[in-house]
Amino acid sequence: MRFLTGQLTAKRRKIGTRWRRLPASRQALLALAHLRCGDTYAQLAAGFGIGIATVYRYIREAVEALSAIAPSLTEAMRTIRSRAFVILDGTLLLIDRIAADTPYYSGKHKCHGMNVQVLTDPFGRFLWASPALPGSTHDLTAARHHGIMEALADAGLKCCADKAY
Repeated sequence: MRFLTGQLTAKRRKIGTRWRRLPASRQALLALAHLRCGDTYAQLAAGFGIGIATVYRYIREAVEALSAIAPSLTEAMRTIRSRAFVILDGTLLLIDRIAADTPYYSGKHKCHGMNVQVLTDPFGRFLWASPALPGSTHDLTAARHHGIMEALADAGLKCCADKAY
């Protein structure tokens, strides 16, 4: 929470924000409550005493602040090269969509979601996560789309993965 508060404070200074309904520390708490616990915008709006549109904007700002400092695959490969091997796996992040959004529907999981590929070290420590793709995307297709296989081959790294790859 302290880290996100620092990122939000720096962003507010950069854009020259003069006044906000919540201080950066409360905005960080709001965003983390949504991301970690899945609290809805309406619940957060009631709990923090602000409007739903403000909750949406604050969460979006926090996610943008965090994604701005996330490493690219190329940057992550510099760190990963020092490992003996890495573990690659895909996961489906559940989302709330309607039936018309067929690209987001995962037939395997029978729900709507976003496909994210994750690289970890042998101890399970997080190293890199890919940008999200629609849930109907197969793990191997997603890995190829992000260039994970080529990056690992270029780095000469061994990779453990499940049968989907």
